[in-house]
Amino acid sequence: MKILVTGYTGQLGNDVVKQGENVGLTMIGVGSTDFDIAQKDQVFSYVENLQPDAIIHCAAYTAVDKAEDDIETCNKVNINGTQYLALAAAKCDAKFIYISTDYVFDGKGREPFKENHIPNPIGAYGKSKFAGEQLVQSILDKWFIIRISWVFGHNGNNFIKTMLRLSETKQQLNVVGDQFGSPTYTEDLARLLINMVQTEKYGIYHASNEGFCNWAEFAEEVFQVAGKDVKVTAIASEEYPTRAVRPKNSKMSKQFLVDNGFERLPHWKDAVKRYVTDLTKNEVQSNE
Repeated sequence: MKILVTGYTGQLGNDVVKQGENVGLTMIGVGSTDFDIAQKDQVFSYVENLQPDAIIHCAAYTAVDKAEDDIETCNKVNINGTQYLALAAAKCDAKFIYISTDYVFDGKGREPFKENHIPNPIGAYGKSKFAGEQLVQSILDKWFIIRISWVFGHNGNNFIKTMLRLSETKQQLNVVGDQFGSPTYTEDLARLLINMVQTEKYGIYHASNEGFCNWAEFAEEVFQVAGKDVKVTAIASEEYPTRAVRPKNSKMSKQFLVDNGFERLPHWKDAVKRYVTDLTKNEVQSNE
């Protein structure tokens, strides 16, 4: 099976390619230097020449705050780029996995959002990703939409790396405590995506790690695992204003994974432990 993976230079795309290669699939990871997904001709030419059996679309404009002031670029990548890739996939009859986000929801209420809950994005980034979802469903028959949240992986920056960096100089940190969701470890998600793309169990899935927490609890767990003596004070979102409004409830139901026979991802605390342990091990090896 030949699989094209966009966003190869990002956290998720990199792990998806590695996981696919581990199980013997032919993986082609591409980044912005290979072709511009916002240019229809470039997308069509690349995909037509490659003739992949599947496309896993991890590339996205994810600068949530910048998106509010640069809606045009955000939409070019997340809407136009997704449309062109979906059209190209349709021409070669390739399966299509579209990576979406908790930001398609408005964050209201306390219950986890179900897969069939009607999205109501509140910011430019979320609106662009939901538009991508709609395009994928309207263009293709063989599609998977995977909504994820709070991503961390080895290839790039993320919340955990930021917390560990701050712990080198800070003994106390204020972290938002009224936004709830689930972290998503890219290694765990990559295994699921590779399993999923080899099936025909199409549809919308939620696929973050198990369990829920807020950002302050997330940070506390990171420091505990890393053996860092940092006091975390939970603050309200209003005390840490950002350009884009974050959904306070990013909890998502994983029921559709269960219904279709897929394994749910491990608990987020287990994922954090494995990730931080790997980071520490790699840091020791690089210093030897």
